[in-house]
Formats: sequence, C-alpha cells, structure tokens
Amino acid sequence: MSLREKLIRNINDVDWQPSGRDGLYAGVKSASVTGKRVAGMVARKLGASIDIVPPGKLTCPYHSHYREEEMFIILEGEGSLRVAGEMIAVRAGDIIDIPPGPEYPHQLINTSDAPMKYLSISTQEDPEICEYPDSGKYGIYTSVAGPLLQKRRLHRPDSALDYWDGEP
Repeated sequence: MSLREKLIRNINDVDWQPSGRDGLYAGVKSASVTGKRVAGMVARKLGASIDIVPPGKLTCPYHSHYREEEMFIILEGEGSLRVAGEMIAVRAGDIIDIPPGPEYPHQLINTSDAPMKYLSISTQEDPEICEYPDSGKYGIYTSVAGPLLQKRRLHRPDSALDYWDGEP
C-alpha cells in the first residue's frame, strides 16, 4: 500500500453502507473498500465518518461515552441535537463538541423534511464504555476479543455480579 493510500482518502470515493434499523433509526454511513471509516486507516486515535440521515430519523440510540470525545460538523440540512436532556436546533455549518462523561448523553435527530448530512469525528479509545439512558444498558467495546469478552458486549445493571462470584 502506498503512502498516499495509507494517509489520504477522498470522501467522494468512499462506499456507502446502510446504518440503523427499521423504524426510527436509519441512514447511510461512509465506509472505505476495507469497511473502515473515512479516516483512521493508520491514525491510532482518530476516526471519522460521514452520515446521511433521512427526514424524521435518528442516527443512533441516545448514549454517552466514558472515554471518547466526539465532534460533529453539520454539512447539509438541519435537525436537533438531543444532549443532556435538552433539544438544541442544529443546521449546516454548526460544529458540535461532545466531551466524554455520563453528563453528556447525545443523539442527532433529523427533525426536518430533507436529508441531514454530517461529518462525525471521534477519538478511538480502546477499550470504551458507553451508557444508553433510554434503554437502561451499558456497552463495553474493545478492538481485541478475549476468551470471555467479545469485541462488543451489552449489559444491564441488574445483571451485575458480586466481585467474589465464582471465585474459590
């Protein structure tokens, strides 16, 4: 792979993959031929993607990160940022910073009648923990699977075990 191929991608040349699920969540997300995000081929701490969200749809569940920082740049359209229990109008040209921590759960919603397109940039922390306040669950994400922990694992607090559970 050439140095250019490792370091540079053009957003006009990426593949688009459907994201979300039937119902409230829908859109398309940029992916390269290798299935990675638009940026982050050799960068160790940065990743980026472009998302296009249809009218009336949500990008992902309401969540907060414990380690990752995120930045969203609204490229086209408008919608709402649901963050920390508030709804804030956003439009093309807005740059949104979301710090890590449970006090900043967030979600982008296309509340308009046209597609909303945005660039999502984040630190790629590993491992990462996310909370999902609406569904009362949390997720653990890691790039390396182990004998007990897969790369993605979701739980609810009521399934918590005692520290000594299963130990001799």
